[in-house]
Amino acid sequence: MVTNLSRHLTGARRTESGNRSLGYLLAFVAGAINAGGFLAVQQYTSHMTGIVSEMADLIALGQYRIAMFGLLCLATFICGAACTALLVNYARRRQLQSEYAIPLLLEASLLMVFGILGTQIVQVEGGFVTLTILLLCFVMGLQNAVITKISGAVIRTTHVTGIATDLGIDVGRWLFRKAAIGAEFVPTPQRMPMLAILLVSFFVGGLTGAVGFQALGFAATLPLAAALIAAAIMPVFDDMKERKRR
Repeated sequence: MVTNLSRHLTGARRTESGNRSLGYLLAFVAGAINAGGFLAVQQYTSHMTGIVSEMADLIALGQYRIAMFGLLCLATFICGAACTALLVNYARRRQLQSEYAIPLLLEASLLMVFGILGTQIVQVEGGFVTLTILLLCFVMGLQNAVITKISGAVIRTTHVTGIATDLGIDVGRWLFRKAAIGAEFVPTPQRMPMLAILLVSFFVGGLTGAVGFQALGFAATLPLAAALIAAAIMPVFDDMKERKRR
């Protein structure tokens, strides 16, 4: 059952149900990383809109050095998304079943390193906070690109602005249909509940991440890494078996 679930979530053969289920999981993970990461380094790492806005404010105030760090965060997020595109396209060219699983295993590995070494490294004075922020920005870019490619940009998981906007549009369409029966309307019976669940998943993940970091510190990322590994492992095993058979 677990093996079938893993293939359902991250296998190369995609279904709407698999895309939604993976989206819920990744929204939970993103919320947990974003909220827990804020408690660790006092900065949200998936909110590129806020970072770019902050850069503009800092430049206007003449704080160019801090603004350059915001630019570095943005570049790191973009690099994470680019890394996903490279991995997916490479795997797709080789016709691997794990084209979407590989980026998630990379994300899990980075979260494990963060969780295991964070407590030790934080005691070292220097650039730990800077490196942590950049690592989490890379992870968020990596993850958001995975679900964006899988769903054709329908599902995004690392921020809720787009989710809330789409949800509002669908609610408006539904209200218009209720008020004007017979008006032209394209029904989206599945998208509105999906968007609501994504929003709730991000919030619950954020709450879990914040509570987990307060209780466990950096180790709170280890269960998140384990969940990603469980979701992504079977397509990788399938490719290994196929390679060995050949």
